[in-house]
Amino acid sequence: MKEEKNKINTISGFSLIHKDNSSSARWGKLATPHGEVTTPIFLPVGTQATVKTLSTQDLIDCGIEMLLANAYHLYLRPGEEIIKKADGLHKFMSWPRPILTDSGGFQVLSLSDLRKITDEGVEFKSHIDGTKIFFSPEVVIHFQKNILGSDVIMPLDECVQFPCEKDHAKVAMKRTVEWARRSKIAYSRQSTVHSQEIRNYGLSTMDYGLLFGIVQGATFPDLRKECAEKLTEIGFDGYAVGGVSVGEPQELIYEISSSAAEFLPEESPRYLMGVGHPEDILEAVSFGYDIFDCVIPTRNGRNGTAFTFNGRLLLRNARFKDDLLPIDKDCSCLACKDYSRAYIRHLFNSDEILGLRLVSLHNIYFYNHLMQRIREAISEGNFSKFKKDFLANYVNK
Repeated sequence: MKEEKNKINTISGFSLIHKDNSSSARWGKLATPHGEVTTPIFLPVGTQATVKTLSTQDLIDCGIEMLLANAYHLYLRPGEEIIKKADGLHKFMSWPRPILTDSGGFQVLSLSDLRKITDEGVEFKSHIDGTKIFFSPEVVIHFQKNILGSDVIMPLDECVQFPCEKDHAKVAMKRTVEWARRSKIAYSRQSTVHSQEIRNYGLSTMDYGLLFGIVQGATFPDLRKECAEKLTEIGFDGYAVGGVSVGEPQELIYEISSSAAEFLPEESPRYLMGVGHPEDILEAVSFGYDIFDCVIPTRNGRNGTAFTFNGRLLLRNARFKDDLLPIDKDCSCLACKDYSRAYIRHLFNSDEILGLRLVSLHNIYFYNHLMQRIREAISEGNFSKFKKDFLANYVNK
């Protein structure tokens, strides 16, 4: 890809390098304590410090630049003391590149029992053993910043279910903004208080993770606008849009994502949380989003569904039982170089773990390749054509 000589803007480690001619798609770079990543970027989900079935070397071989892990799950297991003893999450999971950690607001909503949400924070019971736990914005920031050593930190937010009454969504949005304000204060204070502890992890006091704000507001554009404006007034290194892809129809996801992007600063990175079907990523890139994550590539991989530029392949289907072609003849991943569709189908039918691993690896490779192709199209000014051509070929096989 050819870079422009003059960068459009740089703020908090984000360089906006090129914009598409016919959409809001952008190509940029984000500097973090553990290295620079290129955007738009897709983050494989390593919820519990692992991307299911794959090693960190597998991910590096696939070209992955950044992972997502989850503070809620890691707080519960293995817990603060073990990760601290390991000198942070990067060393604990043997991953040398950047990590974004989610605060766990969605998991508190979806996994834990007997939640009690107040302005102070969230009290809940562990979904593992029933232990009573309290998350405040300050606790969540401390854990991500000073224990995990996250490169991108997400503050505690209140995620609501779909559908949701507007009055409830408004209360949750306002609480999310207040928690974001407290998170920013805690983040700034801990930069000084824990500077020696951070140095012990091998980071300089200037190498703290970036703090993003999260836009909530359910399906109500005026609440999303108000939230985005208040978060921008507080000031964050980047901005995420949360509470989407929680049961809404596709057209509503697009409507929420598109309108929310318009309220976010152009010079800051934009993260659309939990959206991950290829067609949805392409749509969101056209709205101006830079960062994506989802369990879809690995979850589908473990079910025998492979993604290709010509659509999805359901490798368990009988039509593949004697098909000796690779998953995708144009793919260079390990699964496609060395194994056939027939063999992989045999693995699934025999309940062999290798099948789950091979299709998961292929899907992660595909997603990374898709993002590379998207960045190339943006840099060449023809993203809209690339999107149209991709969608024309992307049909279920």
